[in-house]
Amino acid sequence: MRLIRSEFLKIRTTNVWWLFVLGTLGLWAISFFFNVLQAHFVLNPEGVPDDQAATFSAMAKPAALTAYLATSGQYFGLMFVMLLGILTVTNEFHHQTATTTFLATPHRTSVIIAKTVAAAIFGFLLWLLTTILSVVGTVIFLNIENAEAAFGDSAVIRSILLNLIAFALWGLIGVGFGVLIRSQIGATVTALILYLVGTIAVSIIVQLLYVWLEQEWIKQLQWVMPSIASSLLVSGVDLPDQPHYWVGGLVLLAWAAVTGVIGTLITRNRDIS
Repeated sequence: MRLIRSEFLKIRTTNVWWLFVLGTLGLWAISFFFNVLQAHFVLNPEGVPDDQAATFSAMAKPAALTAYLATSGQYFGLMFVMLLGILTVTNEFHHQTATTTFLATPHRTSVIIAKTVAAAIFGFLLWLLTTILSVVGTVIFLNIENAEAAFGDSAVIRSILLNLIAFALWGLIGVGFGVLIRSQIGATVTALILYLVGTIAVSIIVQLLYVWLEQEWIKQLQWVMPSIASSLLVSGVDLPDQPHYWVGGLVLLAWAAVTGVIGTLITRNRDIS
């Protein structure tokens, strides 16, 4: 607990936490705006192609639509949790405090666990903030559209709670990134490129391969990306051409386990000088 309190002290005494909160709020507003536009189109479909009719029909169900809007802050919120996880590690090497930290606590695994817990708790706070805003916004929007809000549905409750797990796991993934790439700039830039550009690139490549080879299994490869798996995890209901929501959870757990274990093993054996 002393180690965890120490990590929170490092976070609270810098400008990082409130800059990340402001960034999350701004990008949440943009995300929610576009999600509302899409939800409006789903509730008022006109000229929907036949091959997308089943998807639109499934999305229009109260549980699916409510879960979709109530988890609007996920994409960019997860990104900031990942970045904080990275900075909890790379700041130590950037400011040359890692030696002091590991001399004070020779058990390096305990240090990594403390950093992971701190990042996960920060993720919980971001999840709580974006969820409250999303729920309020969802209620207002659905009332305007004269649509039913299904917050009492078990699928919606499950999606919101699984979203919390996603925020916590991305804190672990961020710590793993920071350990693998100790350079603050290198780890941050690499993670952002993989998260933002990599997500789009994988989706495009998978779609091109599917058009070229016409094999259904190719479309499922995109769910291996943790950012795309996170959206699957909180989908609320199973949509056409998508795996079950729990597949996204398994993918995230695998990424978190691999980065966490590898990162911890490297930290225990790497020279910090």
